[in-house]
Amino acid sequence: MREAFGDVIVTTGDDFVATVEICRPPNNYFDLDLIRSLADAYAAIDSRADSRVIVLCSEGKHFCAGVDFARPAPGSAAARSEEGIGDLYGEAARLFASRTPVVAAIQGAAIGGGLGLACSADFRVGCPNSRFAANFARLGFHHGFGLSLTLPAIVGRQRALEMLYTGRRLGGEEAFAIGLCDRLVGASELRPSAHALAAEIALSAPLAVRAIRATMRPDLVERVRAAMEHEAREQDRLRQSKDFAEGVRATAERRPPRFSGR
Repeated sequence: MREAFGDVIVTTGDDFVATVEICRPPNNYFDLDLIRSLADAYAAIDSRADSRVIVLCSEGKHFCAGVDFARPAPGSAAARSEEGIGDLYGEAARLFASRTPVVAAIQGAAIGGGLGLACSADFRVGCPNSRFAANFARLGFHHGFGLSLTLPAIVGRQRALEMLYTGRRLGGEEAFAIGLCDRLVGASELRPSAHALAAEIALSAPLAVRAIRATMRPDLVERVRAAMEHEAREQDRLRQSKDFAEGVRATAERRPPRFSGR
């Protein structure tokens, strides 16, 4: 079975694994439309008996390079006016509300909000060329997508602080060493390994898996919503700063930023 939700394609096999593929190569930048499409796909999978686990993956070079700052920032007044759709983080919360476990296959970059998307999954499978970065501070910006909650839960508070403060990139081996990746395989084995993990989960009783998942993630949706509300306020505040303008400009010009603290 194959079904399209905007730029998201869902393929379901006979092993109870649904592959959810983002199709915006090569960078797979996200915006409100894409996150809404992912949330719609997850909701549809939740309602079907033929799908017990999701493999989240992307077409192209990178898993998700975050937001394309050449366009209006998603969730901003300008973006809402331009796109005519709802709030980005409201849609993102729907991903966390899904009842179906998710295994993410991370090729290339999971940067900024792309890291947030990767951390919304239950498990992450990476390869040596995978790259992870919470590069927000290097843009003069505040992190988002619930990373205040998800990243410390995955790698620990101190590792999360280091990633958020420095914005430095972690390769696949380092990400695996600190627990950001649950499996590290060769690039050619990335999707097969993610699918194998998902298929192994799908062999368990689906009602039991969903019950265990709910127990292990108590009040997660409410906590993520609260975290994203705070993150959004800080993002709106810092978006007005000269440092943010300099961070975006420096990134576009491929040079170190010169921040002024204003």
